[in-house]
This record gives sequence, structure tokens and C-alpha cells, in this order.
Amino acid sequence: MKGDKYSTKYALIYTTLVAFILLAPLLFYTLYMKNIYSIENELFLKEKSLLIVQQMQNFNGNDEYFEYPRFTTFQSGLYNEKFEPIFTLIKEPVKYFKNGYYLDEDDAYLIVKLPKERYFGARYLVLKNQISYASVYEKVLIILFSIAIFIFILSLLFLKMFAKPFQKMNKQLDNFIKDSMHEINTPLSIINVNIDLYNRKYEKNKYMQRMKAATKVLSNIYSDMDYLIKHERLSYEKQKINLAAFVKERIEYFNEVAKMKNITIVSEVKDCGVVYMNDKQLQRLVDNNISNAVKYSYDNSQIIISLYVKNEQCHLSFKDFGMGIDKVTKIFTRYYREDTSKGGFGIGLNIVKSIIKEENIELKVESLPKEGSTFLYIFPTTSTKDI
Repeated sequence: MKGDKYSTKYALIYTTLVAFILLAPLLFYTLYMKNIYSIENELFLKEKSLLIVQQMQNFNGNDEYFEYPRFTTFQSGLYNEKFEPIFTLIKEPVKYFKNGYYLDEDDAYLIVKLPKERYFGARYLVLKNQISYASVYEKVLIILFSIAIFIFILSLLFLKMFAKPFQKMNKQLDNFIKDSMHEINTPLSIINVNIDLYNRKYEKNKYMQRMKAATKVLSNIYSDMDYLIKHERLSYEKQKINLAAFVKERIEYFNEVAKMKNITIVSEVKDCGVVYMNDKQLQRLVDNNISNAVKYSYDNSQIIISLYVKNEQCHLSFKDFGMGIDKVTKIFTRYYREDTSKGGFGIGLNIVKSIIKEENIELKVESLPKEGSTFLYIFPTTSTKDI
């Protein structure tokens, strides 16, 4: 599916570029065809002018009157030496009386100079019709459209052919990541279970606590990777969640991780009713914020997590006193990391961004370098009601 999107996207780009490249020759072709069409129209008017002159020559002076020829495809008229009409079917005044053919916007004129005192005192025979290039433009559009379709189909076939090895490689890589994720999850679970069993049987010691904290960090990374792989294929069912109880449980989970850096998590969590969303998505939002707060805080500092109601909306904030953020606008970009020495893959906040966008949760970020950061999430009013 991704390969097809890739092929279609770049086939469209390639087709657009080629179409622009073809505009120059097509422009010359259009001008050439318009010139040909104009020449054909000139020959047409000249042929009709000869016909009118011939009819005037054939006029017998003994006849009672001369019936001036009329045509539906063009207008004509006779004018004297002073360019005044003797008899004309042309409604608009003629601007120029130069012998020959010329164009005035959409109007085409042919002016034929006549011998003096021969044709009813007329000095000029003027023929006029409207010239339309609609057929020329139609042909050009058909050619352009046909070329565009041909190039698009051809480029699509080539791109798909070239993309096949990469698609196969990506599929193998995806399968490798999925298998690796499964293999990582199993030993993590075993380590966690055995640490818990050890702590029940023996006194807790700092080494086991560090192991426990490390497995929780790995577990959070694993959950991010797992969500990233599955979220496009799965539909996450929503449910009513007591936000205060949920946040308290996640704070308790990360307490051991914070203790590794001697960081205190200050909980200012008040009852806020329920939110209506998927528990896995809410966990990704909360866990990534706590994890980042711990990761980027200075040792022996604290993290303040607050939950309160304001304007009938739940406000959830995560405040740390760490190194701060230099480029706030970039931190939600996938794989972006301001400090590469802190580990991680730069996917946590990108996941958070996709979730809050889907759930219509407002986010405000305040950060000062070397002083800390505050992430404030404002849940929509409807999500705080007991649905």
C-alpha cells in the first residue's frame, strides 16, 4: 500500500515536471497552428473577395439594380476614396484602410483596393469575419492531456518496477522489527516478573531497583515502537477513563525510574471526572511526557505533575526543571532529538502529537533553556463529562 502511494505520488510529480517542460514546444506549436489558421482564413476571404468582384464585373448596366452578394460566414462592404461606406453590411466602423489582410483582436479584415470609377464609385472592398482559435486550443489540450496520461502511466509502471526491490526490503525490515519487538517483550516480561518475585522474597536493594527502573524505560520505548507499527492498522476503541486515577497510576509506575536520578515526582492531581478515549493512547500521552520529564531533568531536581479543572475542562501539565528546549517547533517531528546523548528514538512526542490531533486536545508548551519545560494538555469540554 505504501509502495503504491509512493509510486503514484512521484509519478504525479514527474508528470507535472514533464508537462511543464512540454509547455514551451506546445506554445510554439499553438502559435504555429494559429498562424496556419489565420493564413487559411486570409485565403478564404481572398477567395470570397474575388467572387464579389466577379459578380460586380458581370453586372450589366442595363439591369434595374445590382443585388449585392450576402454571405453568412463573413460581412463585406464597398467604401469610397474618403473611406465612407457606399454600401456595407459591416456594422462596426473599419479602423484601417490599408490594402491587405490584418487582425484586430478577434476580427479579421481583408481590404481590396479597387480601380477608380469602375465598381459603383467604390475604391475599397472590405471583407470581415470573426476568427476563432477554439479548434486550435482544443487540439492542443487533447495533445497535452494525451501526453500527460501516457507519461503518467509510463512513469507509474517504471516507478513501481524500480520500487519493487525497496518494497521487498522494507517488508523484510518491517517483519524483522515486528519479530524483534516480540522477542524483546518476552525477556522484559520475564525480568520484571523475576524482580517482583525477588523483592517479595528478599529485602529490596538498589541494584534490583535500578534493574526494575531500566526495564520500565525499555518497556516505554517498546510500547512506543509497538504503537508506531500498529496504530495505522488498528482501530482503538474508546472508553470512559477516570483521568485522576489513571495519572496517579502512571506516576507510581515511573517513580522508580525517577529515583535513578534522585528526582522527586510531585503529584498535584485532583479529581477531574472522566475522559472518553482509548486507554493505550492515553497511556502513550502520559508515559511519554513523564519519561521525557525524567530524561531531560537535572539530577536531584523535581517534576510537578498537575491535574485540575479550569473552565469546565481538564488541564493536565508536566513541569520539569531541566535543560529546557531550544527548538520547540521541531520536537514533535519524528526522529528529531535535541540531545542525542539522552537516548531514545525521537518518536515519543510525534506519537503524542498524532493522538492529541485525533482527540482534539489542545497543547501549550513553555520552555526556557537550562530552566525547564512545561507541557500543558487541555482536554475538550465534552471529554470531561460522564458520557
